[in-house]
Amino acid sequence: MVQRHPSPADLEPIERASRDEVQALQLERLRWTLRHAYENVPHYRAAFDAAGVHPEDLESLADLARFPFTEKKTLRDNYPFGLFAVPREQVVRVHASSGTTGKPTVVGYTQKDIDTWAGVVARSIRAAGGRPGDMVHVAYGYGLFTGGLGAHYGAERLGCTVVPMSGGQTEKQVQLICDFQPSIIMVTPSYMLNIIEEFQRQGLDPAASSLKVGIFGAEPWTDAMRREIEQRAGIDAVDIYGLSEVMGPGVASECIESKDGPVIWEDHFYPEIIDPDTGEVLPDGAEGELVFTSLTKEALPIIRYRTRDLTRLLPPTSRSMRRMGRITGRSDDMLIIRGVNVFPSQIEELILKMPLLAPQYQLVLAREGHLDTLEVLGELRHPGLPQDSVDALCRELQHSIKTYVGVTTRVSLLPPQGIERTLTGKARRVVDRRPKH
Repeated sequence: MVQRHPSPADLEPIERASRDEVQALQLERLRWTLRHAYENVPHYRAAFDAAGVHPEDLESLADLARFPFTEKKTLRDNYPFGLFAVPREQVVRVHASSGTTGKPTVVGYTQKDIDTWAGVVARSIRAAGGRPGDMVHVAYGYGLFTGGLGAHYGAERLGCTVVPMSGGQTEKQVQLICDFQPSIIMVTPSYMLNIIEEFQRQGLDPAASSLKVGIFGAEPWTDAMRREIEQRAGIDAVDIYGLSEVMGPGVASECIESKDGPVIWEDHFYPEIIDPDTGEVLPDGAEGELVFTSLTKEALPIIRYRTRDLTRLLPPTSRSMRRMGRITGRSDDMLIIRGVNVFPSQIEELILKMPLLAPQYQLVLAREGHLDTLEVLGELRHPGLPQDSVDALCRELQHSIKTYVGVTTRVSLLPPQGIERTLTGKARRVVDRRPKH
């Protein structure tokens, strides 16, 4: 694929609109969404009434702060179809979360919603450098998870050739990349590392493959991991963001010419940053919890959905819409170890600074007496390192975590491939072995 930075003619008008034009469209669509939710979803009617607000109270974008939040629990409490704003017969597809705790969260789409979703993913792939005719290898999981089908429909909408590989079968992933010669891969960053390792296991140079661009999402990743993947695979790695409750992949995506944070497609999704403790809306640039309100969804309008992702809103650069910063953690997966707040991404950053360690890790929580403990499992990049060198690396990482994160840990470094690998997607970064009661 010949990488091209888009000319203004390549972009949709909204991607180069003025800020006033973007906000005027948002206000118009937000008024429709609030009315649609209030009139058709009993939960939202009751929640708005309890908060003493009505859709007609929205006179400016700032007025959205008066409306109540939606949380994952809201979707579970209304399982399976209680939040649908159209008759079930008009819902052409449902997706659902994995349901790791309690009931899964179910989301639905009208045909117009599917078309909208395909459009924002096509826009995302184009922002990543994709063009009609490119071959896209989709290694996100297909099924109830939104990743595979979301990427698939978006790539087709752009006019690409899609290889619907899904996750797993890593040897076959490599074979098809070698045989079909795709220029773009869409996959989780942790599974991309598995694919890179499989190339090397087969004696192949991943940087010599046909791949030019990787569009990575479905889990947080750091700039250090971006550099790791780009160097080893010889590609441009860009970040795509989404979550099923809001739409799926394609809520925001990076532009290849700047790679400075995913652009939020603000004509379809209205972002806010709030203080996770008080719910107060914070100004652009301040770090807090990301909240989204859908602007065009028919089947499942979502009002002020608390994503639990911690980030900040950044000014527009390559497009007319605001960007989101790197996700630094989640307000609900923050680990508190003996009074210290710990995010897995902090430890990942430190591991990736050590060239002798592979970019794989696992955090194991346990309890000794009344105190929580944290063990960090890392992985050596190469076999055969003398034990005294391994011990020195353990001490170095342990010291770095204590210095920069502020928590005392045990560190164990395993041989190459010693960390549990996922076959189909998200890495299992945290193992909690603490008693439940």
